[in-house]
Amino acid sequence: MTTITSQNTGTNGFHASAILGANLQRVLVDLVALHLYGKQAHWNIVGKNFRDLHLQLDEIVDLGREHSDTIAERMRALDVIPDAGPRAVGTQTSLTDFGSDEVDTAEAVDKITVMLREAAATVRAVHDDVDREDPTTADLLHSIIHDLEKQAWMISSENRAPRKG
Repeated sequence: MTTITSQNTGTNGFHASAILGANLQRVLVDLVALHLYGKQAHWNIVGKNFRDLHLQLDEIVDLGREHSDTIAERMRALDVIPDAGPRAVGTQTSLTDFGSDEVDTAEAVDKITVMLREAAATVRAVHDDVDREDPTTADLLHSIIHDLEKQAWMISSENRAPRKG
């Protein structure tokens, strides 16, 4: 379990409360899981539009990796020890497992869309608590929500048909 220092605004700077640290840990493990599942999908998709989806998955992998790094570094700045080791990610993530077999591109689109929406839901779920304690960290969460929801829209569009009337 992550050890978290109590909030303190003395001369040593701001320290996250246990709640803030736990909320950021939730976001961190979901972003790392998104990165890992994105790579799993990248390697194992087959079917129509393979190349385009293969490349798009790398964008999602990069997004997960970059945002997880931002959150982990913010945690350290707030005197919280991030834990994104395999055991922590495997046991703490709220994302649906992608699986380990080959996956048709259409099915992969649906699975990745679900994961992007789940990761965004985690960030949204912790946002208000984070904002009450640390608006600076909440600002980081805004851009993460934006990017996750944008990617969910973009990738889900692969399987959508136009709305009629």
